[in-house]
Amino acid sequence: MKKNGQIPAQGGAAGIPAVPYRPSPGRPPGLEVLDLPGLAERARERRLPLTTPARPGFHLLIALRRGRLECSVDFTAYRLTAGDWLWVWPGQVVHFPSGHEGGDGTVLVVPPGFPSAATDALIRDSEHVPHRLITPGEERQAALLRLLDTLTDEHAALSDLPLEAYVETLRDLLSVILIRLVHLADPLRATRTGDEPFQRFRRAVEEGFRRTHRVEDYAAGLGYSPRTLTRATRAALGCGAKRYIDDRVLLEAKRLLIHTPLPTAVIGESIGFSHATAFSAFFRHRTGMTPTEFRSVTRP
Repeated sequence: MKKNGQIPAQGGAAGIPAVPYRPSPGRPPGLEVLDLPGLAERARERRLPLTTPARPGFHLLIALRRGRLECSVDFTAYRLTAGDWLWVWPGQVVHFPSGHEGGDGTVLVVPPGFPSAATDALIRDSEHVPHRLITPGEERQAALLRLLDTLTDEHAALSDLPLEAYVETLRDLLSVILIRLVHLADPLRATRTGDEPFQRFRRAVEEGFRRTHRVEDYAAGLGYSPRTLTRATRAALGCGAKRYIDDRVLLEAKRLLIHTPLPTAVIGESIGFSHATAFSAFFRHRTGMTPTEFRSVTRP
């Protein structure tokens, strides 16, 4: 932790460890296809076993084919069984309490810049969907696994195509899987709109929620009125712009309270509260508990 009380940007001894994307040696940057033992080996190489809570800087998709797998994503515990898919988005806090034991599956590691711009536009609203576990019906599952098997085969055939063609083949196959999973995870997404003001606001909040919690500040920075941002956020998510900012602040507070030993005052300062009392009042208003009470009942 830095002397001014801030949390290191990339995690550290006190913060939640961040796991940046790194391509495998000898492979072009982009999609990685692994099995669960391979994912565990990657984690060990980084001295971050799967049992340690961490923030991947990439999408992590797991298709469990056999057995069971326990996983926690942002305080929600999942128990995958054969036929389940789990989608962890960049920046979420994930860990596997029992490691990879008991399960057999395919793992996709996808850095944020790898999906095409068109695919990114189609999936990005689902960053806000709270449920990450997807269980397709029998027919759709069979179709998805055929795609996944084809993607796995193409991923292994690095020398069969020119590099540009190889990358585009992987990108296109992945796009179908991602789009299908998004619509299975969030069936109501077709009734919502995710227009440009909200998307720009979403990105600005992700970059700035540690500095300001005021809608007016984001509106001024983006060139919109506060009313426009509130209307766009309500159309996309069903809540106002201020609620969206506060939800993001609360999520980060919970992550740090559960997964780090940082003092509550330091946590409050790191997410934009100048005084510990203001952070405590905000947290109690949203959860009914003080930060200390929340930590005591949620940490093992």
